Amino acid sequence: MAVRIARRLAGFLATLLAASFVIFAAVYAAPGDPAVFLAGGRDKLTPERLATVRAQYHLDEPLVVQYGRWLGDCLHFDLGRSFKYGDQVADLITARLGTTLELVAYATVLFVVLGVGAGILAAVRQSTWVDSAVVGGTTLAASVPSFVAAIALVSLFGVQLGWFPVTGSGQGFARTLHHLTLPALSLALGALALISRVTRQAMAEAAASDHVEAARASGVPEREIVRRHVLRNALGPIITMCGLVMAGMLAGTVVVETAFGISGIGSLLVGAINTHDFPVAQAVLLLMVAGYITVTTLVDLLHPLLDPRVKQEARTA
Repeated sequence: MAVRIARRLAGFLATLLAASFVIFAAVYAAPGDPAVFLAGGRDKLTPERLATVRAQYHLDEPLVVQYGRWLGDCLHFDLGRSFKYGDQVADLITARLGTTLELVAYATVLFVVLGVGAGILAAVRQSTWVDSAVVGGTTLAASVPSFVAAIALVSLFGVQLGWFPVTGSGQGFARTLHHLTLPALSLALGALALISRVTRQAMAEAAASDHVEAARASGVPEREIVRRHVLRNALGPIITMCGLVMAGMLAGTVVVETAFGISGIGSLLVGAINTHDFPVAQAVLLLMVAGYITVTTLVDLLHPLLDPRVKQEARTA
């Protein structure tokens, strides 16, 4: 187990390093010159002023030198200063990260509970109208983009019915849940469809195994067979997929936060890209990648604990 953890940690660091360079290079190559924005716009721009700004912010240095400087600062937990706001990037992210994590957590609860529940229902009622309804409904949900779902939910439940607010994140636990219900639902719809499909397929494969047939032939009640044999053996791929989907949701909040006017890191990233605020864009993208890699690494480490068959296969190999 210690060797496995060491390998995954080394892979995590290598992947994060490669991702940091790709992120920095992509933002560096983006259209537009941040020096023009920092100099106060083209109306106040002179060649001397532009050269001074580039030298002040080290924008006149080669890409590799700028990346090395930025990476060294990141290792010292210094993410730089925002070009637009003038504040420390770490402070801007800290102020907004809590809202984004609340939104992702709420959406995760929704797609896990509803997705796994729908998948179990479809697997138990396989080849019936219930199975067809679940498959058809999840297929429709998966085909709707998150921004379209957000517009539809706002129009129906926010404007016409007036049940939920359509902007902001609220204060306090109850009000936060009330404000984030529509954003979390629009974020969770696609994930819900995927998880229900994975649950249905995993349970169908587990139900076809020999020990389940033997238990059914021995007269074990069907409820016990589903709970103790089918669902238990299907938990490995289900939890793994739930972790992967949750990891990818951090980047998915960009569209939802913009649609609902939520002050999270997704909306912060959109604003940074529009204003060529390179330090903020780089830090937010790096945070999203680091979050995804962290969750996927943890899922990979926990998978053998969830499914003993994986541990046995690893020992055999």
